[in-house]
Amino acid sequence: MKTHKDLKVWQLSMEMVTNIYTLTKEFPQEEIYGITSQIRKAAVSVPSNIAEGATIKSKTDNIRFLNYAIGSLAELDTQIIISYNIGYISIQIKNKIETIITQILKMLSGLINFLKQQSIH
Repeated sequence: MKTHKDLKVWQLSMEMVTNIYTLTKEFPQEEIYGITSQIRKAAVSVPSNIAEGATIKSKTDNIRFLNYAIGSLAELDTQIIISYNIGYISIQIKNKIETIITQILKMLSGLINFLKQQSIH
């Protein structure tokens, strides 16, 4: 790996952020400092933590930042469910985002397991 930009999980999470920003442009203006801001912060946090962890030489610290990214995915998932429940997004959009979140989560879990195995050997 040359940089965090080479990680498929970082690339997918960046695509997710772009999609989230496009989606939340349609949210009511009065939510700009509410759910819109929360969703965007959680989404941005995912690739940001992946990038930060990848720049750290310590595998333990890298894993810590990858776990932060997983936490941000859980926040985002919760906020997407709230957005659906209050009628800001359709079931199709909710399901699409949840599929992407699950895919990123699996990739992060795989990367964490890989790093843990590297620590053992």
